[in-house]
Amino acid sequence: MKIYTKTGDKGDTSLFGGKRVRKYNLRIETYGTIDELNSAIGVCRSINTVKEIDAILEEIQNDLFTLGADIATPTDISKIETKQIHSTAVSRLEQHIDKLEPQLEPLRQFILPGGNRTAAMLHLARTICRRAERLAVHLSNEESIGENPIVYLNRLSDLLFVLARWSNALSHTSEMKWQQ
Repeated sequence: MKIYTKTGDKGDTSLFGGKRVRKYNLRIETYGTIDELNSAIGVCRSINTVKEIDAILEEIQNDLFTLGADIATPTDISKIETKQIHSTAVSRLEQHIDKLEPQLEPLRQFILPGGNRTAAMLHLARTICRRAERLAVHLSNEESIGENPIVYLNRLSDLLFVLARWSNALSHTSEMKWQQ
């Protein structure tokens, strides 16, 4: 099978179900940003050395493929054949946050994104996640995408923040406080 199809050479692409749309379509922009987030998490995994963090990031990468397929499938197409992101995935993110957050110093002021390489990359992934969330909210105003994609992205950005802080804590890297 060839990697190129030439079907997008004129600036359009197919959604699941076959509908052709322009590549700047909001749905394409949304799941493209989710793909970008997944790639950023792949970079996080490549520089991370903590097995527990890697296991969580691997779960997230699998979830993001599911979420991308969910967003790529218009609501007028039967989603029986495609996976959807479910509330159980959101619950799993919350369980990770609830387990890790008590191990961290309570936040009393804003911190600057950064720290060790893994933490810095997790902060970057968090900002990409926030952009994906904003796009999903915008898309949800245009057409139905269900509730779970937005909730998942919102909770994921929280977990990425906690993972960045945890990575810094594990490596004894100080967090830089925001100086007003």
